[in-house]
Order: sequence, then C-alpha cells, then structure tokens
Amino acid sequence: MSHFEYQNGVLHAEGVALDRIAEQYGTPAYVYSKSQLSENFDSYANACAGRDALVCYAMKANSNLAILDLLSRRGAGFDIVSGGELLRVIAAGGDPKKVIFSGVGKSVEEMRLALEHDILCFNVESIPELHRLNQVAGSMGKKARISLRVNPNVDAKTHPYIATGLKANKFGVAFDDALETYRTAAKLPHLDVSGIDCHIGSQLLDDAPLLEALDKLIELIDALGAEGIHLHHLDIGGGLGIDYGDGAPVPVGDYLARLFKRIDAWRAEKHGGAPIKVIFEPGRSIVGNAGVLLTRVEFIKHGEEKNFCIVDAAMNDMARPAMYQAWMDMQPVLRNGAAAAMFDVVGPICESGDWLARDRELGVDAGDLLVMKTAGAYGMTMASNYNTRGRAVELIVDGDKVHVVRQRENPADLFALESVIR
Repeated sequence: MSHFEYQNGVLHAEGVALDRIAEQYGTPAYVYSKSQLSENFDSYANACAGRDALVCYAMKANSNLAILDLLSRRGAGFDIVSGGELLRVIAAGGDPKKVIFSGVGKSVEEMRLALEHDILCFNVESIPELHRLNQVAGSMGKKARISLRVNPNVDAKTHPYIATGLKANKFGVAFDDALETYRTAAKLPHLDVSGIDCHIGSQLLDDAPLLEALDKLIELIDALGAEGIHLHHLDIGGGLGIDYGDGAPVPVGDYLARLFKRIDAWRAEKHGGAPIKVIFEPGRSIVGNAGVLLTRVEFIKHGEEKNFCIVDAAMNDMARPAMYQAWMDMQPVLRNGAAAAMFDVVGPICESGDWLARDRELGVDAGDLLVMKTAGAYGMTMASNYNTRGRAVELIVDGDKVHVVRQRENPADLFALESVIR
C-alpha cells in the first residue's frame, strides 16, 4: 500500500493526513487512493499490451460509481453478477459491450436487460440457464453470445467460502459434462457459442492453480474444435490475491507472462499461431490495497481475560473478519507513544461476532484513530444497515484533494422505503 504511508508520524492517504480526513468527514470512513487504483489496473493493462485481451473488472469487489468511472476511462470492461451491477456500469459511463455477465441465478428480467444493452457475453453456468437464455433471446428476436463457465475441479487452496472451482461448489458446469453441454448450446437457435470461462476462487497467492485450470481449458477448446465448435475467446477469470499479512501474491506481470507463454505455445503448435482473445476478471487485486477503513476509538475496556478496543466501525461496515475469520492489519493514524497492550478490536453491534481484529498489540487511547488496511475490496460492497446503522462515507484521495464519492447514510435514508400500517 505504497500510497498510504506515515509522514511525520501521521498516516497519510497520498498527500492528505487521515486525521484531517476524520475531522472533516467523520468516521467510520472508507478512504481510497486514486493513484493506487490506477496503478493496480495498469499492471494488468500493461501486461496485455499489444494483445487481443480485455480486463473486465469484477465489480462485486467494490462497485462505487467513481471507481467504475475511473477504471472505465482506463479501458476496463466489467464482470457483473446482477442486473443492478449492469445498471451501475451504465450509470458510471461504462460500455455494456465490454460487459461479461456471470452468476448462477440470472433472472428473465436480468437476461432481457443485458440483451437490450447488447453485452459482450453471458457466462452460462447450467443447462437450465442455457434453455432460459435461448428462450428469452428468441422472444426478443436476438441471439445471445455465450460462454460456458467450466468448473475444472482445481483446488485453489483458499478459504472454502471463496473457492469456486471444485466439484462440490455451486458454480459452473462440471468439466466432465462440459463437452456435452457445449453440444447442446450449439444446437440452440438463439445462442451464439463464443467462448469459455473459468474462475476457480479468490485470494490466490500462487498462480499454479490458475495455470493448471488453463491447461484443462485448452484441452477442452481443442476437443470442441475437433467437433466443429470453434471458440473466439478464453476467459481465465480472476482470483489473484493481495497481501493481508499472510504473504505477498505472485506479481501480476509475472503471472500474465507465464499464462501468455502457455497460450502462445499452444496456438503455435495446434492452431498455426492464430490468436485467441483472452479475458481476465480481476477484482480484489485492483481495489483491495487501494483502500482503508478509518475508525475512531470510542472506549478502552479492560476485562479479566481480554482487553477491548471498542471502535465506531463494526461488522456491518466490514464483514470479512466475522464472515471469513479474515486477518486485516490495524494501525494507529498517529504514532503518539501510547503504551502498547493486547486488544481485540470490536465494534458496537450487538453480536459477539462483531470484531475487526483479535489479539493485536496497539498503543491507543479513547478518541484515537485507527485504520484497517487493505479494506478496498469486499468492504463497503458487503456493508449492511444492521442495528439501523448508516453505512460509511466513501472518499477518494487524488494527490492533495479529497472527493466524497458516496455520502454517509443517515437514519432518514434508512426509513425512506418503509411505511407503517394504521
């Protein structure tokens, strides 16, 4: 997180001190670095330079309109999993023709919306979805471009909640069933079989499972070609992780270089060097280390077995620790020399699972500011209003400027869609 550094003992986001941000905008607050976001996306774009490749940002990681706009202007496509996410892409000025629609439960209405906007491709995940999409496209007088999301039964060696490429997972078509499913798709009159897709999981620090999955996709593409089903793109998904303190991931450029080397060798040997479009779906590796969650200490509570640092952020703001038992670094904004002690950092939600960090050595007092680092992915996008708590303000720092890109919610916002019966 090179754009979040201490200057004169105060943690800064780019050129702005985080204590000044807290004073002006309050806490809890999500603070993102525009420079870090740009650099992270460019690491993919630069590695794809000169190739027929498209980087589709997996916007479930963070769907703020300002972030989508920034990435769109840098050339990004988008990987979506709902009709609402497609509408966000459009609201942010993104190009629907660079949108991949993933997800296991697409509704008829979502399919219609995507076809109306002529998206690039549907990643289809089951035979019933094939038939539904064929029917919907036919009723609209259209053809739907599709790829199958193939489940290669490759172990991503990540948290079970974010592993998606094993036989026991709900995602995709089983590898052993893929050939027959493609045969079915090719016979449906309102589908255009365009590509193949694979996504084996998230927070991968090693690219070996991704390259293993690639080898299985290559095997299937050649088998399909032998039957006259020729694919135009290969979507290897996303999944590269970030450093939460458990080790640095493989650099993006190194991973893509190895992947392209395999693809080039395969195309040269089997297809006379003919290129194939390659699509990527990164999410966390673009936004994860570009954001922090800024929070203020409300109380220091000393218990018989534990000391508690009670802050104004909570599990409704950041669900990853409670949901995944995730370790995320906590640091004070000011290095003020307070005596260090071991704390559990917890929020005010009425749940024992409301914790952000456990057993952390921190030198903090009531009123001090803390940041949770690497909070840009699956933070605000998973936030809720549990306990009638308004969601945090979102800010983007650009050099020495701070931009409010989502206002803090207040109770009136939460009541607006509700009514009482008299």
